[in-house]
Amino acid sequence: MMTRSRTAIDTILFDLGNVLIYWDPRHVYEQLIPNEAERERFLAEVCNHDWNIQMDAGRPWADGIAELVERHPDQAHLIRAYRERWEEMLGGPVPGTVDILWKLRGKYRLFSITNWSADTFAIARPQFDFLRWFADIVVSGEIGLIKPDPAIFRHATQRWGLDPARSLFIDDALVNVKGAGRLGFATHHFRNHQLLQDQLEDWGIL
Repeated sequence: MMTRSRTAIDTILFDLGNVLIYWDPRHVYEQLIPNEAERERFLAEVCNHDWNIQMDAGRPWADGIAELVERHPDQAHLIRAYRERWEEMLGGPVPGTVDILWKLRGKYRLFSITNWSADTFAIARPQFDFLRWFADIVVSGEIGLIKPDPAIFRHATQRWGLDPARSLFIDDALVNVKGAGRLGFATHHFRNHQLLQDQLEDWGIL
């Protein structure tokens, strides 16, 4: 494991989804598709990750939904539910990670880079007071750039005047972690808050 001293890091960047805010479409589709195999097939083949991330990158929801409804007209009501009931996919804050964020306040520059559509982030943002602890948040859907594209990290670096060598990036998606690492950021692949706390303590950050 790469070691860092507390003085080496002055900025910490967090992902949001499933790092600080629980999110899972199954919260909705467990109600709409009771059969687990059918539900997982729908989420893998219809409203899947590759489709959802298009909206995270700035594609209008109306366009994305219309395309899927045309391809899967027999599942139109299920497809439309993805956006109509999106708020129900939020599962609340991740307590342990929010506690860590609280401990870092006032000691480090705190920012967030999140893959999130602009209009659904506008729904979520008022629900989580701790988002105000960040000096700023880069939302992929607002700028049309998405992790792990190096362009979004360069955008954040320029926007905030970051030195990647003095910045720690935390994300639950390994592909994003590797992308940041290639640009010189210190990184942590988030799996749970305890492992994050252990690594921050090992680096002398907590």
